[in-house]
Amino acid sequence: MLILCDNLRRFLPNHGGGAGNSRRFLLLWEGGRPVQGPSLFLGRLSERASVAAGMVGLGRWGQSASYLGGPLIALLMLGLAQPHDISRRPLWDLKIDQALLQIHNELPSENLTIYWLSDYCYQCKHQEMISFPINRTPEVPTIRAVVVDSRHTVTLMVNNAKDNNELCRIQYHFEEFGNYSLVVGSINGSILNVSCKIVINQSPFNSYLPIFFAFLIFVGIFSILRLGQFCVSIEPIRNWLFKKMNPTETDRLINSELGSPSRTDCIDGNLPAGIWSVASSLQRLRSLDTFRGLALIIMVFVNYGGGKYWFFKHSSWNGLTVADLVFPWFVFIMGTSISLSMSSMLRRGCSKWRLLGKVLWRSLLLFLIGVIVVNPNYCLGPLSWDNLRIPGVLQRLGCTYLVVAILELLFAKPVPGNSTLEAPYSALQDILPYWPQWLFMMALEAVSLCLTFLLNVPGCPTGYLGPGGIGDLGKHSNCTGGAATYIDHLLLGEKHIYQHPSSNVLYLTTVAYDPEGILGTINSIIMAFFGLQAGRILLFYKDQHGQIMLRFCVWSVVMGVISIVLTKGTKDQGFIPVNKNLWSISYVTTLSSFAFVLLLSIYYLVDVKRMWSGAPFFYPGMNSILVYVGHEIFENYFPFKWKMQDTQSHSEHLAQNLTATSLWVIIAYILYQKRIFWKI
Repeated sequence: MLILCDNLRRFLPNHGGGAGNSRRFLLLWEGGRPVQGPSLFLGRLSERASVAAGMVGLGRWGQSASYLGGPLIALLMLGLAQPHDISRRPLWDLKIDQALLQIHNELPSENLTIYWLSDYCYQCKHQEMISFPINRTPEVPTIRAVVVDSRHTVTLMVNNAKDNNELCRIQYHFEEFGNYSLVVGSINGSILNVSCKIVINQSPFNSYLPIFFAFLIFVGIFSILRLGQFCVSIEPIRNWLFKKMNPTETDRLINSELGSPSRTDCIDGNLPAGIWSVASSLQRLRSLDTFRGLALIIMVFVNYGGGKYWFFKHSSWNGLTVADLVFPWFVFIMGTSISLSMSSMLRRGCSKWRLLGKVLWRSLLLFLIGVIVVNPNYCLGPLSWDNLRIPGVLQRLGCTYLVVAILELLFAKPVPGNSTLEAPYSALQDILPYWPQWLFMMALEAVSLCLTFLLNVPGCPTGYLGPGGIGDLGKHSNCTGGAATYIDHLLLGEKHIYQHPSSNVLYLTTVAYDPEGILGTINSIIMAFFGLQAGRILLFYKDQHGQIMLRFCVWSVVMGVISIVLTKGTKDQGFIPVNKNLWSISYVTTLSSFAFVLLLSIYYLVDVKRMWSGAPFFYPGMNSILVYVGHEIFENYFPFKWKMQDTQSHSEHLAQNLTATSLWVIIAYILYQKRIFWKI
């Protein structure tokens, strides 16, 4: 019989450790022996993979199904890539990103205090890990065991507890589930010369192997797809697929989201034939939907947990991780869609007043969906005004869309259908006519910078951009985010913003802080405006692929240079560091630089050379709101989540998160085939 000896925790000593680390002891016994970790869950994954294989074999899906069914099989089988042997772990209840450290005190007549500090924590106070009593038996070292963080390099400092003098210091990057010893001893028997060394007692797990196996699997899938493309080049097969998929009719019915009204809207049968010809000649750029879908799928994956890898989570404060890339890219491509759709609708004779009504309605819907449907405070119980989180992802999208779309309506004019039209200063024809918009954006950014650096925040330095907590040596522990936090607390209230910011893990912050707060929304608008500029480039240089890619490249370089100047090329020591929590202007310029490069690459592959259809990212890009809202609502429901055998396994988490993400790609593909597109 399986006995969970969790009650032993109350009888065992509560040793020290890093912040956020578990102090619990957890034992699993079966028949008097440690459980060896049965692989029942992995067997179930194998069964699911067989079912998925049957789905892939459905002939009516044609070539595109290989983009969906193949990855699903690969992702489900990923759990088999590296089954963790639970019996190898220490009897401590180690969790993901933790290792066991046994500290051996060989110094006679010395009270020791061990401090620790993550090298990823900028200008942080050393935190006490554990204290040692005097070793009264020099021939037998005193041993204590603690849990240490394995995500980043850690600095350990050994001090004399009596006068707090540093005896020795060592830097080491512990690896997950490893068992280490820190031996503190004297050199040549002298207590004045103390040495510290790390000894590996038990080899750690290679926690990155599941990612490597996933990469190999996807390489195999890509090879199979290339073979499938060769088969499709055979004329009988190609003709059959074209008849089944009928892409022309499908594209005619598709409506883009977040700023792309339906093509059938505002078309009057009495309009001149020239306007009809211009409208009908427009072709949808698949690269935009592919870009949107790529950002969305990465967002879904990291929201589902990202395999519990630290780099698939948001950065604690300054710097970038994979999770920090996707939301700005989504905002960027939203701005691009606004530019293209507004110009298209104005060319068709749609009135600005009618477009303004659509903009207001869409913005309101996005905000309400974010507040009422997708609200993280539901986990605290029934939603009420007392704990309602007002800011959020969709709320910020709604506000950003509202400002940028209205700005475009106020100053924009229909771009001529003939993109080869010569004009004075033609090299700047996508910029100069819109100088009022640029002035407005610069004024808006000036307001943001003045509030950030000049607003007097009680109890905090003026212009403070730090995380608070133990950052800055703990001098400003309650100043997390500076002016941004102060404005949110003042206008929204502490209980109506996000309660668990990413800074509380590493910097031990206790202040509620919302990364989608009011002040950061200004820079979100700037990000969307840069996307708007990308859309103008596509409009003014239509079919001039070289000019489009050149301008994307120039904008990327300009944004990159601005970022280097603002950050001084460093993570923490620049004028304005790259910071997702604050949505700093350097964060916006850096992500805009990346976005221009990414859009250039996708545009070249998908729309210029047609080397890639954009699948599978194209399909969720066509139903982005449905996929985003759906993945939030059904996050904790099967088949997107199930009970794991080993919750401290990257393999199982990665398999589950990738499977859930792939299911949303499949759902988007089916909706695409059924010509179902949710627009607001």
